Order: sequence, then structure tokens, then C-alpha cells
Amino acid sequence: MSKAIKAGAPRAWQRMLSGRRLDLLDPSPLDVEMDDIAHGLARVARWNGQTKGTHIFSVAQHVLLVEALARQKTPTLDARGRLAVLLHDSAEYVIGDMISPFKAVIGDSYKVVENRLLAAIHLRFGLPAKLPDALLKLIKAADRNAAYLESTHLAGFEDAEARKFFGPPPKYSAAMERDYLTPWPASTAAKKFKERIEKLLRA
Repeated sequence: MSKAIKAGAPRAWQRMLSGRRLDLLDPSPLDVEMDDIAHGLARVARWNGQTKGTHIFSVAQHVLLVEALARQKTPTLDARGRLAVLLHDSAEYVIGDMISPFKAVIGDSYKVVENRLLAAIHLRFGLPAKLPDALLKLIKAADRNAAYLESTHLAGFEDAEARKFFGPPPKYSAAMERDYLTPWPASTAAKKFKERIEKLLRA
């Protein structure tokens, strides 16, 4: 970072509430803090905030839903795998949640930054920088299932439209609908996300 500052380059780091300064060009796992991730993801809105309810539907709540769906799909998934699922959108505590239409407009350039951040986050929590293909496939499937549920329950999509973009609806229980598809206050989302991460780290 100091070299970039001396050269007069634009600031490429973000100051977190923990006091850490996370460099987007060269993110260090040492600058990744769980509290910063939980705080940030609980305040990043899915669907650009275009969801029903008093509160935004946050990325923190989304990843908890994805993890619940992944556990349902693969009950034998171990704690490290579940942790990887929970962290799959964790780079968004820095770069925000770009909706799919915007990604289509700008192309894949954002992926370089996102993958760099995600690798640092993985290392911070004891995961490999790059996840195995089978786990990535599971995360993608559970993520699409979550998108179907969120789009139809919260974002105003009709079933046919949701199926077109996200595939068929997953099997889900009334308890899952009750527990994960009513938007929480940011403080609740941050608390539940952090508690789940801590539980999996202990496991």
C-alpha cells in the first residue's frame, strides 16, 4: 500500500470499522476480520433493495439460506464445506452485491477483484484459496435455489419467470421459509451470521 501511496496512485484500500485497511489490489488475510464481514454483509441488500418487507434482505441472511439449502442437498457436508458455503459471497462486504444485469453490462472484470478478495478471506478462515470443483458446484446449485426462493417470496417474480432464470424450485420446509425468508434487521443478520461462522470454526 505504501508504494501505491508514494506513487500518487488512487486509494485502493478500504478502512473497516475494526481499524483494518484492506487493500483491494493485494488483500492480506491478516486484514480480514469476522466482525467487519458480519457488519458489512448484514447491510448489503440483495436485489438492489427491491424486496418486500420493513428491512432489506441482506447478503448475510442470503448466505445463511444458501448454507441451509446446501446442508439439505448434502447432509454429509462437513464443517469446512459448510463454512465455505457461508463465505461464498463474503467479498461483498467490500465490493457490495452487484446484481446480475449489471454484471452482464460490465463483463467479467469485477471477477478478478472478487476472486482476489475471496482467496484472502478463505485463507483467513483456514480454507484453501481455491475451493474444489465439487464444492463450487454445490454452492452454485444452492445459490440458484436460494435465488429462486428469494425472487418469488421477496422480489416479485412469478414462478415461470423465476424458473427461467434460476431453475426449478427447491424442496423446502415451512420452517425454512419462516426462518430465512422474512428479512431481518441488520443487527439480527450480523449476529446470526457471526454465530454460525463461530459454531463451524469450533467444529
